[in-house]
Amino acid sequence: MKALIQRVKKASVLIEDEQYSAINSGLLVFLGVEKKDEKENAEKLADKILKLRIFEDENEKMNLSVSDVKGDILVVSQFTLCGDCKKGTRPSFDNSAPLDKASELYKYFVEQIKQSQLKIETGKFRAHMNVKLENDGPVTFLVEK
Repeated sequence: MKALIQRVKKASVLIEDEQYSAINSGLLVFLGVEKKDEKENAEKLADKILKLRIFEDENEKMNLSVSDVKGDILVVSQFTLCGDCKKGTRPSFDNSAPLDKASELYKYFVEQIKQSQLKIETGKFRAHMNVKLENDGPVTFLVEK
């Protein structure tokens, strides 16, 4: 399971030019589910993201988590994170989880994140989405579990 995490000042998802979801300061999480992933991967990744210290403290050091700062989280499914670009010029998606499994684990990951009691928003699984964001920093990390 892969997550591309961006610290944002705000982010939103538009579907067919209509706002579907939006957050203020917090994290935008693009989530990719691979064939080998199980619920345990989702649990560990959610825990890691909620505790990852990428927000600045009073000394301008990355020392606070999204939980510490009571930030919002927007989770967007992103199967292209599982694309392999090592060979040729067309990505291979052989490592991507089948649709049913990816949907199940995406929903399970969101359930795990929601346990934080923070404001959690999502994209729409399998929809064509336009994601708008204002990256804060910029601060971006790729986390795998």
